[in-house]
Amino acid sequence: MTRFLKAAALLPLLALASCGSLQNNIDVPLPSYSSELIVECYLEAGKVPSLAVTTSVPYLSPVLPQVPNDVTVTLTLPNGAQVPLAFSPNYAALTDTTGVKFHSHIGRDPLVARPGDVFKLDVVDTKGRHATSTTTMLAPVPIDSVSYKFNDKSPTERRAYFLTSFRDPAPLDDCYRLQLHKGDPARGVLLKAPETDNSLEDRLLNGQQFVFGTSYRFYPGDTITATLYHTERAMYRFRQSVRDARSANGNPFGQPSAIYGNVQGGVGIFAVLSGVRMTKILR
Repeated sequence: MTRFLKAAALLPLLALASCGSLQNNIDVPLPSYSSELIVECYLEAGKVPSLAVTTSVPYLSPVLPQVPNDVTVTLTLPNGAQVPLAFSPNYAALTDTTGVKFHSHIGRDPLVARPGDVFKLDVVDTKGRHATSTTTMLAPVPIDSVSYKFNDKSPTERRAYFLTSFRDPAPLDDCYRLQLHKGDPARGVLLKAPETDNSLEDRLLNGQQFVFGTSYRFYPGDTITATLYHTERAMYRFRQSVRDARSANGNPFGQPSAIYGNVQGGVGIFAVLSGVRMTKILR
């Protein structure tokens, strides 16, 4: 019996020792990768046009922005005039109110844009890569009202939620980007990073009233500015696909997500931000 127990105790050790012979290093050949131009451009009336042009890298490469310096960018205005955007990267730029942190090219004069105007973008480099896109400025959708309500807790825990209300036009497939910032742009004070930044579509509320609310997150005395952008569906799909890709990145159970935009010959988005604002002080 003792001899049997000793033999049984040796079996797991022999099994572990034999596992070493099952290990085999395999070199997996990766497919060749062709880098693409990545374009992100948001035009806005009254602001100097700018955009960010970078290049894509293989999935296993270091995540560092690749900014090519051999790219020529041309913006075509509604009247057919072509405006070159000069290479002038602002690596140290702060985030602006649209969420863009960096531009590689910028124009000289503020943009004149009206609802219905069509703009074209042409991006080409010396390696033969050529990206193009077209976008139309949509009519702004007014904000009907902004309001807030405080909870009933003690002064140290007193917080308010914030409501933004607007009516969607009758046609289907209207999309929006709604941001809430602390500060008042009329006084030149508006924090760069938004408190909330959401993408909305009208499939379930077409032609109806939108009322978008937040959690109890604002304090007495806060000044809140709501900015509502009326956007093309391409921008909505772009923002949603970027969000999905970020969620899937590094998740072994996540489904890889493609980036959807309106840039032909590359990846990215070209859009005109047609926005309105309303400010409220939480007294």
